[in-house]
Amino acid sequence: MMRRQHLHTNLLRAAAALLFAPALLSRCASIGTPTGGPKDSLPPVIVRLSPDNFSTNRPLTGHEKIYIEFDEYIQLKDQQKEFYTSPAMKKKPLVTQRGRGIVVQLRDTLEPNTTYSLNFGSAVRDNNEGNPLHSMRYVFSTGPEIDSMFLSGYTADSYGVDSVGKSYLWFFPVDSIEPVREYDSTIFKYKPAQIARAETNGIFIAQNLKPIRYRVYAVQDQNDNQIYDPGTDRVGFLDEACNPAEMPDFAIWYDSLRRYVTAEPQLYLRMFTDQAFRRQLLQEQKRPLQHQALLSFAAAHPRIEALTFEGIPDERVIVEPLTPGKDTLAVWFAVPAEELPDTIRGRIDYFKHDTANRLQPVSEELKLPWRKIETKEEEKERERLERERRRAEAAGEEWKEPAKKNPFAFQLGLKGEVNPENHLWIEFDYPLTRFDSTGVLLTQTLDDGAIADREVHFVRDTAALRRYQIRAEWQTGGHYTLTIPAGALENVAGERNDSIVGQYDVIQPEKFATLLLHVEARNPAMRYIVQLLDKNGKLVQERRDVGAGDLRFNYVAPGEAQIRVVEDRNGNGVWDTGSVVERRQPERSERYTNEKGEDRFVTRPNWEVELTIDMDRLFAPVTMQSLQRLLDERERQRLLREEEKRRKEGRKKPDGDHGSNSMNSNMFSTGNMFDTFR
Repeated sequence: MMRRQHLHTNLLRAAAALLFAPALLSRCASIGTPTGGPKDSLPPVIVRLSPDNFSTNRPLTGHEKIYIEFDEYIQLKDQQKEFYTSPAMKKKPLVTQRGRGIVVQLRDTLEPNTTYSLNFGSAVRDNNEGNPLHSMRYVFSTGPEIDSMFLSGYTADSYGVDSVGKSYLWFFPVDSIEPVREYDSTIFKYKPAQIARAETNGIFIAQNLKPIRYRVYAVQDQNDNQIYDPGTDRVGFLDEACNPAEMPDFAIWYDSLRRYVTAEPQLYLRMFTDQAFRRQLLQEQKRPLQHQALLSFAAAHPRIEALTFEGIPDERVIVEPLTPGKDTLAVWFAVPAEELPDTIRGRIDYFKHDTANRLQPVSEELKLPWRKIETKEEEKERERLERERRRAEAAGEEWKEPAKKNPFAFQLGLKGEVNPENHLWIEFDYPLTRFDSTGVLLTQTLDDGAIADREVHFVRDTAALRRYQIRAEWQTGGHYTLTIPAGALENVAGERNDSIVGQYDVIQPEKFATLLLHVEARNPAMRYIVQLLDKNGKLVQERRDVGAGDLRFNYVAPGEAQIRVVEDRNGNGVWDTGSVVERRQPERSERYTNEKGEDRFVTRPNWEVELTIDMDRLFAPVTMQSLQRLLDERERQRLLREEEKRRKEGRKKPDGDHGSNSMNSNMFSTGNMFDTFR
């Protein structure tokens, strides 16, 4: 076992060699372009570095050149996304190709007694096949020593419970930044002293750290600007500072399938999108439809005091939130088309953040132009009718323009099966101003041919202004006919519906499975949200306000399914995100696993599946050991699914490709070649 305090230079270089393994050990000898036989699947090999890797006492001027030569011609791909320095430099080094190598031109003055690393990610690839060289790093120091501490960790999406790959880890020395009290501004005020990045599996290995306490943040930098953009970039943080010299041992090895170095995670960062720190302002105003305007705000829950439009009475203005946080509003004008001007002018009074980040009342003008733009289909139809008219006139015949299609639009399947628990749903393109339900008719044709009227109700969705649920006492057997007579519906544009007739059967329960959950929880006050997901993680059904007891999901489609549980700590029935500045973690979300660690189960027609969920076990504190067991099991399940997929598809490995990874597998698959690190 290699202890941190005993990591002298030779051991440091051995450890670094592991992290450089794809570059140094992926081939036994240089090979040229193949003329036949198996396809080249191996990355380039480094054969020379100038100056040497891990050199010390480098000049502070920072304008020197570094040359890295390979055993074959290479290409650089996605350099802007893949290449970064730790710590970040004001002027990013210039990386160019030269012969069989790359030249790195430093362009910035360096800090004294600082360990720098140039991280190439998977930007370097061989020129012929594009095989990437993962985890390539070049390290040097402007002082007499190379910082030698390591930290490993895992970044995951706090709601989806999936890995977050390629996120950056920022390390801030506690002694060089102000203490966190009520407001954490660390990632806005300071530059990180060291930077690491997670691989695609969410695992990161931070290197060249000092034996000091760090405050650690994870940022998924969407636009690669090395700046945290609230509301856009996902973020995560550790509640407590950590010192790599005081962390437990961890194993590190080379993943021969993914071809990069990975490790057991010591740290666990749950990432989320922070909506609390977005500056409020009216970001965009547009009028995509004649009767509709869209107002987009930079932050959720805008505080609007007044919204008025010239020549349009307030009672004819309908405001519809399009997003849960109301940061996008649809404004509908219930006015005949001929009365709407080409440009609608108005005014909005709302609260906007000033330069000091304070909400202040402001009044802004609205200018909403609109003009009709033909679609390609409309243009083709107009030209076709024009040709017909000209032909008829040339032949001396009378030509009548055919009746135009009714523009009244809606979304409702007119044939299909009804789930009695979900009912039917109908959604309109425009809000309704009139709904005459007296003529709506729902009939059931029984098996003996008799026809019976059934009571039907239209209930508007509280979260969607233009969406209605069509409810009835649906019964199996026979057929249902829904009839909405012509003219019963009218929207804000003054359009009325043609007759709408739908034919439906009620789904047969025996075609589906039933899921019965036995929920165990020692804390009777804690509430949970239990979600049934399909095999791809898509939400199928949801139950809120769940406590200890039995829970039933009916009409579960046959196939693989998963269960996600949210620890609803405030009992509001939704998953709540976190806040960096308030140092508030998001509500915890976990996937159910059985005693074997499997997170999926199979349902079949007419089955009843019983599962027991122990909430105290599911939401037990996360330890390094429990996290590694979870990741190991997920990887095992993933490989089993891949193998099953290949078996079903009957795919076989091409001849001659059997040995391409044999060396890597033999050298690194056990994970013990380089011992564990502390």
